[in-house]
Amino acid sequence: MKRSDFHYTLPPELIAQHPLPERSASRLLVLDGSSGATSHRHFGDLLDCLLPDDLLVFNDTRVIPARLWGRKATGGKVELLLERVTGPQTALAHIRASKSPPAGSMIHLSREPEGEAGPYSLLVTGREGELFSVTTQDGQPLSGILQDIGHMPLPPYIERTDETADRERYQTVFARREGAVAAPTAGLHFTEALLQQLDQRGIRRATVTLHVGAGTFQPVREDEIENHLMHREYLEVDEAVCAAVRETRARGGRVVAVGTTAVRCLESASQATGTLAPLRGDTDIFIYPGYRFRSVDAMVTNFHLPESTLLMLVSAFAGHASIMAAYAEAIRQRYRFFSYGDAMFITANPQARAGQ
Repeated sequence: MKRSDFHYTLPPELIAQHPLPERSASRLLVLDGSSGATSHRHFGDLLDCLLPDDLLVFNDTRVIPARLWGRKATGGKVELLLERVTGPQTALAHIRASKSPPAGSMIHLSREPEGEAGPYSLLVTGREGELFSVTTQDGQPLSGILQDIGHMPLPPYIERTDETADRERYQTVFARREGAVAAPTAGLHFTEALLQQLDQRGIRRATVTLHVGAGTFQPVREDEIENHLMHREYLEVDEAVCAAVRETRARGGRVVAVGTTAVRCLESASQATGTLAPLRGDTDIFIYPGYRFRSVDAMVTNFHLPESTLLMLVSAFAGHASIMAAYAEAIRQRYRFFSYGDAMFITANPQARAGQ
């Protein structure tokens, strides 16, 4: 398929710039992947979309305050976005500067873009492709620096600086394992009260980890989408998740992935043998129409950018025509889009299932 097959025009005012006051107050567009039929609900109605034998799979990654500012020794401004923490004092980072800093360069960090240099510095030690390897000085732990002066890495389409409230609202309530530089946004709608209601109805839960990288916002530049080079992200799927999926299948329930990151975890862990097995490491799985899903029956997801790999993923799941029609309907109904926007509940198109 062509990249242009996934284009749509979104009025800028529909891009949510702030979260709603209440997490679960968002709207929910329900899409039946079998028929393409849609209905308009609120997120709390997700309970009515689920069955007692279903299993919800959540991504427990936690966003780190990964955006930093500073100055080179020459005084030039530098912006850093950590892509991956590689050790207690080391990371790989995107660096934006008038001239790329060579290995051996020191970056003196500040609290704000125009601020004065503070007590923290990072040494550039090398380069890995588009990323720079950096390390802290004097044995300072990187986590402490980030908590002190780091900023939440809001997506590029949120046209404001991060605020104190984003430290809590750009996290899921079940975030546990630090390492992401973007939130698994489908999970942002869940509250502790809603999770308790799921438990009370006997709907089971399992947890995977995928540390979302900045590459999730990387545009597809190839006209033929299969030529796109997918970014890599770290994931963990343990035996407890695999066992929970097997038990769900045995009782006739559905596996419902909360977010495309959970989908990518489960499908990555199913690739090698065709059945779900524990997996720990990097994934660069690229899911687009024609893919056959092995582990996921339904998903909760937000709305995705035009021509993005995530729009291609949901199109593979529910059918390209159904997804594009649902997006057009969401625009007509003035849904809020992207990270702080509204959600969808999607069931799979039967033709997208392996063995069909």
